[in-house]
Parts: sequence; structure tokens; C-alpha cells
Amino acid sequence: MQYSYPCRIEPDGDGWVASFPDVPEALTGDSDYGETVELATDALVTALSRCYVERRRELPPPGARTPGEVLIRLPALVAGKLALYSTMRRNRITRVELARRLAVSVTTARRIVDPQHRSHIEQVERALRAVGRVLVVDDRAMPERAPQASRAARKLRPGQSPLVGPDHSRDGSRSRVGCGVVPELCA
Repeated sequence: MQYSYPCRIEPDGDGWVASFPDVPEALTGDSDYGETVELATDALVTALSRCYVERRRELPPPGARTPGEVLIRLPALVAGKLALYSTMRRNRITRVELARRLAVSVTTARRIVDPQHRSHIEQVERALRAVGRVLVVDDRAMPERAPQASRAARKLRPGQSPLVGPDHSRDGSRSRVGCGVVPELCA
């Protein structure tokens, strides 16, 4: 499965808000378009981890991208952990059984499956092999972007074209509105 989810990034007051049609629990925003795109990955990982993996729910499959949406690609390590979780859930393999197959503690097995825990990719690959799967990494050319402009020229406001993601908010500071989960949606 490809772990790339369509994301809507829309103007919201003086900033931007990112939401995911397939993962409604993930919501984030910032005054800066580029920062909102960056935060969207964090929000998606958090929602998938807290609302699906921790609650032992089936992961939502990514839908087709519609015009105006951007694809948020999960990091390879997170994608590997989600593939492991999905396989274990589908085949009813517990974390205790995974620990037995890997000859590690149950705590270690839990960490290997947890998308928010830093693990070595080799551990995840070994765990995937233990459940009959293999991680395949693919690379592609990045979409063409506009040449880097001055910091002032890279500022985006609602209604402007998001060709280059700026590094800072309008006043020059990093202003993270935050990312994460809408708790009441995490049922």
C-alpha cells in the first residue's frame, strides 16, 4: 500500500488550515503555507498513531487526490510501521507473538509497531519479515518548484500561489499553530 494521503490546504483567516478527507482526526494549520504543509505530515502521523494504532482500529486507505489537494507522503519508517501494524491486525498477530517471533521483549515489540517511537528501519524490516512481508522503498523525482526567492518574496498569504514553501511566518519567527488530533473525532 502507498502511504500518501490527500490533504486539503485552505485559507483560514490570516493563515492556512490542513485537513485530510480520509483521516478527519488530523488537523493542523499555521500562518505560513509552507509550514502548514510541513505540519500536515506531523498531524497525519499523530492521528494515525493515536486514533488508529493505539485504539487498534483499521487504518483508513488513502483515497484519490482531487484537484486542489496535495499528497502528504509519510516517512519510510512510519510507512513501514503502519504496514507492520496492518499486517498484524489482518492476521491477528499480537505484540506478544511478534516479540516471540523476534526474540525481543514485548516492550521492544510495542515500540517497533508504534509510529511515533523512533526505531531503526532495520528493526521494522526484520519485524515485517517475521510476519511475511517486505518493505519496498521507491523514489521519484520531486515535483518542479519555483526557484528559491528571497525570504520576503517567499512569504505566502491566503490567495497567493503556493509554489515555494517559506521557512518562517510573516514576522520572521517560527509560528507553529500546532498539529495533532481532534480528540472528539478519535472514537
